[in-house]
Amino acid sequence: MELIPAIDIIGGKCVRLTKGDYTQMTVYNEDPVVQAKEFEQLGFKRLHVVDLDGAKSKHIVNDDVLRKITRHTHLTVDFGGGIKTEEDIEKAFDAGAAMVTVGSVAVTNPELFMGWMDKYGADRLILGADVRNSKISINGWKDDSEEELLPFLRKYIDHGVKNVLCTEISKDGTLSGPAVNLYKTIMSAYPTIHLIASGGVSKTEDIFELDEAGIPAVVFGKAYYEGRIDLKDLKDLKDSKSK
Repeated sequence: MELIPAIDIIGGKCVRLTKGDYTQMTVYNEDPVVQAKEFEQLGFKRLHVVDLDGAKSKHIVNDDVLRKITRHTHLTVDFGGGIKTEEDIEKAFDAGAAMVTVGSVAVTNPELFMGWMDKYGADRLILGADVRNSKISINGWKDDSEEELLPFLRKYIDHGVKNVLCTEISKDGTLSGPAVNLYKTIMSAYPTIHLIASGGVSKTEDIFELDEAGIPAVVFGKAYYEGRIDLKDLKDLKDSKSK
């Protein structure tokens, strides 16, 4: 299982929200670059960076922070939040992102998203599927669409999407445990995708449960920042999987 720590950025700081609510914000590190270096020193290879200012503003805001992270670490960074135009994608790649996560555009402008897939390739784009009440949410989770999750995924998997980041919004930042059954349902329907589970991880055992369920990757943030994840146990998991 791929273990991906997360850094969410507001005002240049490393923060976490609860259920995407900008009024429920906790600052965990004043300097995201310092936090990214810490993850690298702990042995992680990949980092999930979310520009929450960008998601709210509908365009990239914190590309300067992304650039500092990629310049000062060797982490493979996937970046999301506010990617609405090709200019935003180019800005993210120019700042060092290896991949970008696109969600809202895939809902509001399918032709544009498919054009990006054709231009940049499936290895550089992650389809963001943020779910609330079985429907896809957009624009920093402020708006709900009429798109049902599984048909939404099918449309793009048929077009070549390989990477899907699925966040159960009601779980995100709550430390209430991940939506394991939701991820099992997705993997049962589409077993070939690289599914990244996001939202609700509260302890090391949650990650083990996702791994046992056959989920390829997991993003975690708050559980780490709150000291609820045992890094030795995670290292043992990574080591056992590499043998």
